[in-house]
Amino acid sequence: MIDLFPMTLSPERALDLAREKLASQGRNDQPRLITDTSEFFEVRFGDVLLLGGAAYLVRGVAQEGRFGLDAQPKPWVKWAVDLVSDRRVIIKLVFFESFDLKIGDLTYTCFRSPKKEARLLDLVRGRKHFMQGQWLTDEVGNHVRILEVLPGPSLPAHVENGPTGDHLDYCRKILPGLLERYIPAVEGLDFLHRHGEKHGDVRRDHIFLDRDGDFAWIDFDYNYRHQENLAGLDLFGLGNILAWLVGGGDVTLHWLKAAHPDWLARLTTGDLNLVYHHRVMNLGAIYDYLPSELVHILRRFSADSNVFYDSAAELADDLRAATTALTSL
Repeated sequence: MIDLFPMTLSPERALDLAREKLASQGRNDQPRLITDTSEFFEVRFGDVLLLGGAAYLVRGVAQEGRFGLDAQPKPWVKWAVDLVSDRRVIIKLVFFESFDLKIGDLTYTCFRSPKKEARLLDLVRGRKHFMQGQWLTDEVGNHVRILEVLPGPSLPAHVENGPTGDHLDYCRKILPGLLERYIPAVEGLDFLHRHGEKHGDVRRDHIFLDRDGDFAWIDFDYNYRHQENLAGLDLFGLGNILAWLVGGGDVTLHWLKAAHPDWLARLTTGDLNLVYHHRVMNLGAIYDYLPSELVHILRRFSADSNVFYDSAAELADDLRAATTALTSL
């Protein structure tokens, strides 16, 4: 765990430690001391962030690879080293953005909220299945989050990315173990929802493996304005991840056309994803050996569904039954 009460360093001592650290690596950079992190683009390698007496030496910019795309820099997220403990950390600076997401007849306004992520770090402290960290404010009140580094890999790097090979064999040998680890992560989101909070950006690349190989959620800084159900958008994300797990990758119309064009006749538009219309959600329409308990779940996330999950706890209960049913394949 990150020390919640780091040793207080004077600015002079922080700069001295930074110079020593850089010199030990053969560099003669003259570090700058930064106490206002508002201009995150200006925070560069070798700078020292002094936050409430805690000091961190910036080592680079984090990158995010999403769904097979090349890694994209996230300039508001920095790799850094705690100058007292020498522990490597991830530091998230304040960055605001918003967008609208339409799911069926509902529109969600999504926006980044550093304060919300800080609040969730307090809520999940010490709880498995969540990234851990603390938050500090800089001299102008920005909520800066200092995060432990999960060993990984990410879930997409852990699971074969693409519906290739023998799918039935995958469902027999690999999928049950994945679902057994996915269920506690689903229950973790239920914990948030029961406390009036949301993850806000539930995606498969926001699950990392912890030191025990269990699934842990990262990146809590998105929030959304919910309508009837606080958990609604999080639940939709959980359904997307489930379809990806069951398929052993995204089962898309493009892939079907190339690999199994005759299977396209098995589908209706109601079997597709509510947002990503090129993805198949109701995989039972393609793989007729999937147990009915699993197909039942997938159909509740399909485009033609008029029955939706009210809670992540309800989804977790159904996933347990579906995982048991997979053993009979």
